[in-house]
Amino acid sequence: MSVEAIGATILIGGFILLILLRIPIAYALGISSVVTAMYLNLPLTQIVQSMVNGANVFSLLAVPFFILAGELMSRGGISDRLIEFAKLFVGRIRGGLGQVNIITSTFFGGISGSSAADTASLGPVLIPMMKKEGFDSQTATSITMASSVQAILIPPSHNMIIYSLAAGGVSIGGLFLAGLVPGILLAILLMIYTYIISVKRNYPKAENVGKKHYWKTIANAIWGLITILIIVFGVVSGVFTATESAAIAAVYAFIVTFFIYKDISIKHFGTILNKALRTISMVMILIATSNAFGWLLTYVRIPKLVSDAIMGVTENKVLIMLLIILILLLLGMVMDMAAIILIATPIFLPIAASIGFDPIHFGIIMMLTLGLGIVTPPVGLTLFIGSAISGDRIGTLAKSMIPFYILFLIAILIITFVPTITMFLPEMFM
Repeated sequence: MSVEAIGATILIGGFILLILLRIPIAYALGISSVVTAMYLNLPLTQIVQSMVNGANVFSLLAVPFFILAGELMSRGGISDRLIEFAKLFVGRIRGGLGQVNIITSTFFGGISGSSAADTASLGPVLIPMMKKEGFDSQTATSITMASSVQAILIPPSHNMIIYSLAAGGVSIGGLFLAGLVPGILLAILLMIYTYIISVKRNYPKAENVGKKHYWKTIANAIWGLITILIIVFGVVSGVFTATESAAIAAVYAFIVTFFIYKDISIKHFGTILNKALRTISMVMILIATSNAFGWLLTYVRIPKLVSDAIMGVTENKVLIMLLIILILLLLGMVMDMAAIILIATPIFLPIAASIGFDPIHFGIIMMLTLGLGIVTPPVGLTLFIGSAISGDRIGTLAKSMIPFYILFLIAILIITFVPTITMFLPEMFM
């Protein structure tokens, strides 16, 4: 074997071994990169420089601001108000609380940008409510987890910002617009399935509400919903950059949480800031070590090897894309989403581009495909959060998620092979 081949084996094999030993992914990426660099007699300063360069990107400033804004809104009472808001539209449908869950996740995803935050915030409220209305625990939890994946598609999604970086500067505004229709499509598929099982199991409808309560509910929810308008329309219109939009959203979330909703006092800001900083730290460390790992991947020519291997299997564009989706699904089952985006984008985006896929379109395909991994064992974070909230075993929840996995696959295939669904809004407004 050549030196490069051995280096590639050490890099990939070492990373897999460390993951199996349950070393955190960020550290596994860093350790395997350092060991590989030492074997290849590369200066370790190059690894450090790659890590610094990976994190020292201006557009990444949007990530901590979006995380802080999401944390403020999730702790500040927005989830309760969005639940009441969603009830106005779908509460009277059979199994209305299941539909409320999906609609609320659609709105909340546009505020938190995180599947885990969505489940952690809405789950403790909606899962007990659904169980009280007759939903079994596994179904209630599965609907909550499945609908939370919309947070990855509905802007703001900090994972889209990370993809933009990994893809060499793809328009963040274009990605935000591109995620809207696929996010709504996923919501529709989930709502159809939820309605079918609700009718089959005779789940109840919600009670009708009076006009006074109707307008009060809208007034209460509108403050949180404005956050979405600030982020999406600010970026798309060109009034704000993504970073400026994120900073304004964080300030706005602070004002709404502590001076309008007032569900928690200002003394809780320290706790919120601490939790946000923990999340931000993990994300930034992951970005830094992933950049060093990705630099070494390129150095030992793994992207070219993967590209040649896929092209060697088939020249059919459909099969090539299905192979990429399959690989991303398998990676999503065992790795953190941000790490996969940073490592896999430079490998697969050139292949997708060579067969005619727009970088924005491919980004949305990647977001949804990896979103499926978040709710899939053995490493799916949202699956673990759902288990902790409901008390159900991971295996039991994974089994109840099978119909939702099928819906995700259907959505992935539709979005992949009907590009108009994804590209309609970016082409219209960008």
